[in-house]
Amino acid sequence: MLTAMWVAPLVVALLLVPVTRREVLLGAWTALALLEVVLAALAWSGVGAPGYAHEVAVPWIPAFGVGYHVGLDGLSAPLVAMTALVFLAVALYSMRGDPAQDGDTDPRRTRGYVLLFLGLEAVSIGLFVALDLVLFFVFFDVSIVLMYFVIAGWGSGARARSALQFFLYTFIGSLVMLLGFLSLAVAAPRPTFDIPTLAALDPLAGRGVAGVLTVAAIGIGLAIKTPVWPVHTWLPPAHTDAPAAGSAVLAAVLLKMGTYGFVRIALPLLPGPWRSVALVAVVLGVVSVLWGALVALAQRDLKRMVAYTSVNHMGYVLLAVGAAGFLTAGPEARGLAVTGATVQMVSHGLITGALFLLAGVLRERGGTSEIAAWSGVAGPMPRFSWTFAVAAFASLGLPGLSGFVAEFSILAGSLPAVPVAAAVAALGLAVTAALFVRALQSMLLGDRHLPRAAERVPPRTGAFRRPASPDLRITQTAAVGLLLAASLAIGLAPGLVTATIAPAAATVVDLVSR
Repeated sequence: MLTAMWVAPLVVALLLVPVTRREVLLGAWTALALLEVVLAALAWSGVGAPGYAHEVAVPWIPAFGVGYHVGLDGLSAPLVAMTALVFLAVALYSMRGDPAQDGDTDPRRTRGYVLLFLGLEAVSIGLFVALDLVLFFVFFDVSIVLMYFVIAGWGSGARARSALQFFLYTFIGSLVMLLGFLSLAVAAPRPTFDIPTLAALDPLAGRGVAGVLTVAAIGIGLAIKTPVWPVHTWLPPAHTDAPAAGSAVLAAVLLKMGTYGFVRIALPLLPGPWRSVALVAVVLGVVSVLWGALVALAQRDLKRMVAYTSVNHMGYVLLAVGAAGFLTAGPEARGLAVTGATVQMVSHGLITGALFLLAGVLRERGGTSEIAAWSGVAGPMPRFSWTFAVAAFASLGLPGLSGFVAEFSILAGSLPAVPVAAAVAALGLAVTAALFVRALQSMLLGDRHLPRAAERVPPRTGAFRRPASPDLRITQTAAVGLLLAASLAIGLAPGLVTATIAPAAATVVDLVSR
């Protein structure tokens, strides 16, 4: 089933290569995305006891210890489901809007746009189910190439420069990470890149400097992709200049490849070295939390503001995985921290994906996502207003939504291990609340002020020819509503995800404790 999940988008992409009709391209993409959500739910239902469900392991390059090994557990199942939901939302968002950010309606460009997103869905799901380091690396690198073309081909502003900066940063980071993978593999009695095998062997135990250098190499590559301070500078321009769908996928899915790598690879495969650098991870996490929130507070563009909140939210994940390396805290607390980190990955994907799609609506309607350009939109744009309000409150951690579950778990799990760091990181919640409340007040309330382009939305075509409004279209409302409904479900019934994550998180904590 897992192989079918990541291969299916590639098969559909091949079938769509000769197609030029926009309706067929977008319809096939949406149908495939819906099928992936169903398959993700079915695959998740098969995850039970500790271990991997739907596991497939066959030799690939046996001479080098490389195999095709995939499986699903409590850490990966929620991320696969979140990925499928985000791609369905992006497909729905693109149904009525113009996929070409610059207004080009050439069907061949629509085809290229759809094919790239199908490829991104394939490699994203493939990475989250990969149980071999080489397989993980292949999916990791291909995602960089595909997103480069999305930004460069369909972005706006200085898109070529932003795409190149994104590519160089993350690709160089992946090469450093590969060196760490090689060091880990050759340290085993017999070279192997198999993740469960390496977790059982702990080949760098007692190796001192070699272990620390290996975890540093892997950590640098993952930190750049996450990203965390100070290697985050590629993120704001990439998000600002990417098309809305590209920003949503980049923030919701591709950033999680970095944080997931910490939980799947760095902690269980390098327990001793990770404990040695855990304090560094905690410090970088806290700095990312505060830096991301404070810089976001100073932004005047909604997309840049949301981009910096991603640095803030991913900082909480790094704080949690760093706290998991402190054996002074009990296993229950450290397991709660890892559980919270995984919930945060899922929550951030849902909420930030919705926020970037909403920012894309502003760009599409008024040609700008500058906060000051929009005021009093609650009247003419009610659907935009309530969805933006829900997404903002979810992002700042309001109880009843997924952000609260994630951040509460992280802080509660980190407090016994690193009380000072957890207390300082909690200040980031106040700053995040301030920046989102300010944006809500500025954009939704006050005197009505819309950009001229938004005031002159062309009339809809159809039987009734009713005048159009700048508000969300039905498909855009469905796209954003789908993500926010999932966030609400987690907020009201967190056991839907934590019951699956907690046993796998406990296994990771046991491996780190060796």
